[in-house]
Amino acid sequence: MMRPLTPGWTVLVVSKLIRTVRWAKQWWYAICLVVFGGLSSHAGLCETTEPGLKDFYSSGWGIDSANRRYQGPGRTSISADNIDRLELKWVYQLEQMTPRSYPLVSEDTIFFGDSGRGLVALDRETGCTRWTSPVEGVEISTAISPARMPDGRDVLIFGVRQSGVFALDATNGAHIWHYSFTEDHPIPMYSGSPLVDGNNVFVPISSTEMGLTMLPWYGCCTTSGAMGALDLSTGAKKWYTPTISDPPKKTGRHWLFVERYGPSGAPVWGAPTLDSKRGVVYFGTGQNYSHPTSATSDSIFAVDTSDGMVRWVMQATANDAYSMGCGIPGHPLCPDPVGPDHDFGAPPILSTLRDGRELLFAGQKSGDVHALDPETGAHVWRKRIGRGGLLGGVHFGMAVHPEHDLVFVPISDRETGQEKRQPAPGLHALEMASGETRWSRIIQSRGCEGCSGGISSGIIASRDLVFFGDLDGRLWALDVNTGETRWQHDSWQQYDVVNGDQAQKPDEEGRGYAEGGAFDAHGPMLADDLLIVASGYGNFGQRGGNALLVFQIKSDDTP
Repeated sequence: MMRPLTPGWTVLVVSKLIRTVRWAKQWWYAICLVVFGGLSSHAGLCETTEPGLKDFYSSGWGIDSANRRYQGPGRTSISADNIDRLELKWVYQLEQMTPRSYPLVSEDTIFFGDSGRGLVALDRETGCTRWTSPVEGVEISTAISPARMPDGRDVLIFGVRQSGVFALDATNGAHIWHYSFTEDHPIPMYSGSPLVDGNNVFVPISSTEMGLTMLPWYGCCTTSGAMGALDLSTGAKKWYTPTISDPPKKTGRHWLFVERYGPSGAPVWGAPTLDSKRGVVYFGTGQNYSHPTSATSDSIFAVDTSDGMVRWVMQATANDAYSMGCGIPGHPLCPDPVGPDHDFGAPPILSTLRDGRELLFAGQKSGDVHALDPETGAHVWRKRIGRGGLLGGVHFGMAVHPEHDLVFVPISDRETGQEKRQPAPGLHALEMASGETRWSRIIQSRGCEGCSGGISSGIIASRDLVFFGDLDGRLWALDVNTGETRWQHDSWQQYDVVNGDQAQKPDEEGRGYAEGGAFDAHGPMLADDLLIVASGYGNFGQRGGNALLVFQIKSDDTP
């Protein structure tokens, strides 16, 4: 008799394979650290390897723990008055063509996850390498967050997509601890950035099952997303809260021997948002992977920071079941009926209006922007922009301008044939209090095959400018009051690089170079007089690239 392919059996096999690979990699990385002392061996090493750690320009993905993505005048000197003097300073060639990290900047160093090499500490002025620390796993997929342990050590916290959360010594890149929630989740994925608050590290968790649904013989699906909390000092688990509390049950089978289960999914893709006053973190979830659907998919959660208990859940789209198998006609693991895939992939934003009210803003792939009461999750207003869909709506994140009471909403709206509404790819400024549109700036495509003018990546605002990159590789600065273009850079080009001796791609003369591509994932960073952004994202048919671009305001007295 043929044994059914149950999800427990297939997950066990997959998880054991993953753990075997991780075990082998751990030995390799340990050898690298012993042999190389945590330092890169390529040309371009700095004379001074220890970075300055007194002044960091962000606390994590959202610049601040409320995820506002706003840099005030004291944190960036780039403005509408000097933006015409913003020039490319240097370019670092990254190892992969789909970079997913987000930089952390100190007074003299840029920390960045160079997947394939490890975490790198680069000198702000020259781009030389202070140190490189190899880490287990392929992709450093999150922002880099600074923290100080109770013993006074400065550490860097980040996630690796396949391997878990890491804490490194910020002075030299030495490993302190590493944790993966495999005791609670057989095949976790770490896409959202951890949030550090005191001695707590809050970790968003999604699932590798989303990709496994492309395999028609896979017994789908039994896992869910989650939010976990770790002890900063030790990396020990404090609590773990799954987004689906009901255990999965067998719902049927196909091909006689492949069993199907549900509910599943509701992954957490984005960074959590801290509300210190209420003692909660907020986060969004994605769709279910299989039927039956849960009441917690496509939702915003509020959970207690002390124990992970759920305070409230606001579900925006019910009965949304979708898997990657749906991209293959007739795939047996595409849920029936299939949902619209209207995730909350972007982190929520907690902001205070000028009238003193606090609102929680959340952007969804449907194109909806939600303004919620942070106390209860009740809607204050809801507004839909554009078409939304599989590759539409809000992807990686919005920004706010607290002085103008504006929410900046980036819309992707790539064509997938799913939605029939009018698209609105570009940036839209909404009034915080009402959701009324202050201005909209549609970003037109270049017009080439496969091109799209939408904005998928995160954005960032300053006192008078808002910065973003589009899917066609153009970097923009718009006026916050009008949406007019104040500056632009086209990254679809080859760049000379500061780490050319080790560069993978030599030009005709043998020199290393980097290539620009689509702007996606976490987006640009503003710090002091610098604008920093990674160009390239090779997924979903977009143009890959491996250029870490560093721009600086040219001083008035520079010849």
